[in-house]
Amino acid sequence: MGFQVTPATEQDWAEVVEWAAEEQWNPGLADRAHFLAQDPGGFFLGRLDGRPVSAVSVVAYDHAYAFLGFYLVRPDLRGRGLGVATWRAGLEHAGARTVGLDGVIAQQDNYRKSGFSFAHRTLRYAGVPIPRPPRGGAIGVGGGADVAGADVAGAAAAGMSAPGLIEIDEDLEFVRAVADYDRQCYPADRPAFVARWVTAPYHTAYAAVRDGQVCGYGVIRPARDGYRIGPLFADTAEDAADLFDALTASVEGAPVMLDIPEPNQAGLSLAKSRGLEEVFETARMYTGPIRKLSDQKIFGVTTLELG
Repeated sequence: MGFQVTPATEQDWAEVVEWAAEEQWNPGLADRAHFLAQDPGGFFLGRLDGRPVSAVSVVAYDHAYAFLGFYLVRPDLRGRGLGVATWRAGLEHAGARTVGLDGVIAQQDNYRKSGFSFAHRTLRYAGVPIPRPPRGGAIGVGGGADVAGADVAGAAAAGMSAPGLIEIDEDLEFVRAVADYDRQCYPADRPAFVARWVTAPYHTAYAAVRDGQVCGYGVIRPARDGYRIGPLFADTAEDAADLFDALTASVEGAPVMLDIPEPNQAGLSLAKSRGLEEVFETARMYTGPIRKLSDQKIFGVTTLELG
């Protein structure tokens, strides 16, 4: 009695982000606005007698894929069915789409009962990284920057090899190239989200470039405790290490967190080599098929909240 689930506003979600922080999820400081921009209708709040008590997000990326996150109930009201009712309302938003999630250990059996199947573990590594300079090429800025003495925009046409890192700015052509690369590592095209994520204030983003082509990219952002890296996508372990080192150099001495799919053993080795330690795990689960991904290029997921 007195319980209702409705779409959430950005102001509503500010309280949910606080709940997430209390659960030690360590949300990014500006995540709320970026998350709601992807699918404003995909965030749901349960109210009991008008008070916010539960939440879930089911963010649609395209006609085939959505991601579920922020499944939360106030601790003092758990076990009363409020979460299940909120869950069902959120899943209705997904329709016939395949839905993914990163589930905490305590809830994985419940997720299986709702039709989710286990894909792999995702392991969070955290700590203050051992500082190392990026290997090889110089760091430039923007889509037309010099990288190791070669113009990136013209390198492919000139047949030149231009390994190096570029700090991503708002150059539209270059951001589009980064979003194209992202397609290899995510179950849906998300160009609008990527463009916003890599150029957001207080986010630092680098792309790795070779022979005039993007061969990886990564983003670091401030969180409640230190910084979170995500995504970290790269063609090779060496490219991933270069990106990791450049990102962490931008916040030298601060603790960072990286969520790594367990199948990418090179990603786990990278985290360990930089002094990070495993702090918890989730399970990536899906309700149905997803398109084929380049799993070995996924050294760190974008966020556990939005996949």
